[in-house]
Amino acid sequence: MPSPFPGMDPYLEARDVWPDVHASLITYLREDLQPQLRPKYVARIGERVQLSTISQSYVPDVLLFKRMREPAPALVTAEPLVADEPQVVAALDEAYREPYIEIIARKTGDVVTLIEVLSPANKMGDGREQYIQKQKDLLATEVNLVEIDLLGYGKETVLARNVIITEPADWRYLIDISRAGQRSRLAIYAVPLRGKLPNCTIPLRPPDADNASALRIPSH
Repeated sequence: MPSPFPGMDPYLEARDVWPDVHASLITYLREDLQPQLRPKYVARIGERVQLSTISQSYVPDVLLFKRMREPAPALVTAEPLVADEPQVVAALDEAYREPYIEIIARKTGDVVTLIEVLSPANKMGDGREQYIQKQKDLLATEVNLVEIDLLGYGKETVLARNVIITEPADWRYLIDISRAGQRSRLAIYAVPLRGKLPNCTIPLRPPDADNASALRIPSH
């Protein structure tokens, strides 16, 4: 029986499944783009390290209780124990790696286009605020931005959040393209739940023509 979802299957949005989908989609996009970009450009996968707060509960191996009212008999030892001096380091929150795609001009090494596939952390809490700040910083540069949001939950985060989209009325997923030098014009693909994913326009550096990349969702 064919899938009722020819594009993005909402099952793949589950938090325990999404990290693998995200990494696979990034890889497929890069493989699709690479032959179209050569020899002038190259697509490269980059990685950011994101920090997240650990909220899970753990059962400790040792519990320390308050002292009893009546002191227990003390064991007699030859001499008191002295604690060794520990090495003190800064503890980090739990970290995870988030890949993205950079299209690089071979001749200069400049980043021409950045392709972001959003994760749950980009759409809620501090992670969303951090992403929006990076978004603002990037819009002040000469880098093209392509944002792909295939998650139906969380707050709207991509640039298209500032636009009223009426067609199609039942859209669930968003892809937008912001070109350097044309920030006031935003290209948008709005995709309904049962819609096919588009062949996206990937801008390069003028006068080079755009590339088209097919979004392929990995099978699970």
